Amino acid sequence: MSLWNPDNVRDVAESVGISALSDDVLAALTSDIEYRVSSVIQEAWKSMRHSKRNKLFTQDVALALRIMEVEPLYGYESTRPLRFGEASIGPGQPLFYVEDEEVDLEKLINAPLPKVPREIAFTAHWLAVEGVQPSIPQNPTTADSRGQELVPKGPGANPNISAINGNDNVTVKPLVKHILSKELLLYFEKVCGALLDEANDEYRLAALASVRTDPGLHQLVPYFVQFIAEKVTHNLKDLFVLTQMVNLTSSMLENDSLYVDPYIASLIPPILTCLVGRRLGPLPTAIANGSIDSLASYPLRDLAASLLASICRKYAKTSHTLKPRLARTCLKNFLDPTKPLCTNYGGIVGLHKIGGPEVVRVLIIPNVSEYDRLILKDSVEGDEGKRKEVAMITEALVEAMSSIEEHSLGQVNGYHSGNNGEVKEKLKAKVGELASIRILELGRPKLAKAILEAP
Repeated sequence: MSLWNPDNVRDVAESVGISALSDDVLAALTSDIEYRVSSVIQEAWKSMRHSKRNKLFTQDVALALRIMEVEPLYGYESTRPLRFGEASIGPGQPLFYVEDEEVDLEKLINAPLPKVPREIAFTAHWLAVEGVQPSIPQNPTTADSRGQELVPKGPGANPNISAINGNDNVTVKPLVKHILSKELLLYFEKVCGALLDEANDEYRLAALASVRTDPGLHQLVPYFVQFIAEKVTHNLKDLFVLTQMVNLTSSMLENDSLYVDPYIASLIPPILTCLVGRRLGPLPTAIANGSIDSLASYPLRDLAASLLASICRKYAKTSHTLKPRLARTCLKNFLDPTKPLCTNYGGIVGLHKIGGPEVVRVLIIPNVSEYDRLILKDSVEGDEGKRKEVAMITEALVEAMSSIEEHSLGQVNGYHSGNNGEVKEKLKAKVGELASIRILELGRPKLAKAILEAP
């Protein structure tokens, strides 16, 4: 049974000259009219909701007709409520019409003319004088600035900093409501769950591959950035979680469909934490007991260094200070004697990956001898874990210095296999005892020549 009155359809048909309509045709037309009207109402309802209103206006219906490619109604574009009058044309047949407002022409003619609007002009005024805002009409009043009191302040404003301070339960209400579709929200939850699932490698690799190739993840980029920052801050003892966060960052950067440039400044701190963090992985007591390898965090640091090198290659042109700031941070952690050996290792591989041969020649080689004298020699005499870390740092230094070998020119006479005692002493003075011994063991005279010729 249709909700639309069939008599209305018959009346309209008779008004256009169609007097005989069968019941079947009348029923079909009635159901079609009901469908069309409901479609228009639904589109108008959507327009009302998008306008953040609870009252349906005539312009919503006109917009719905335009969306459905139907000629809109004319003469009803008014925000004022319409006044309907009722007239009876017979028993049980009321007729409703819109009452027209009666205008007195005499009053309209004798009414005073409105004021002439001012011409458009531009004026200049001071926003602030020596840091003080002058009280002039052009500047916002104190009542307008009260809304700034709702902005979060103090140690709980940044959730990552509050987590470091031990305030994990601090919640900050966002100022802007970002609406995600149910599909994107479900996708984000599935990807985050897959990355943290240590038992299912296939599920985790599929999630990373999806982030690397899916072109429709623009709205999720800030959510992924926040997710990476939170997980790195809260899971410094979990190498698996840290590794997955580095892999997720790498997948986002490899996706050519994502515009990640505005978020590089937010992605750098978590990666630097994975590169030069003081304590990544299990507690030192577990390492001292021998249950955990002291070199467990070193693959993560290598991965973070490679990712930083990729970021520098891709975004150094748009941010001219990116590479110098990263190199300065890595150099500071490399030469700081108060930092643990793993942090020094992160600084070395970071400098090597970020700057290449030129940075190795200018920043690493001139400081290797002093680093060997102050830090490495004392650490060699430590326990087995310390000796393993010293060996890793020595290999990292030799690998970094090997990058300048192919740029060395000329002959290598007198540098063969370390047989020349003078070359051995020069290498020892240049790069320290441990690195010089390793270079001579490798039997690479061209590398020894390149190191000795470096400034």
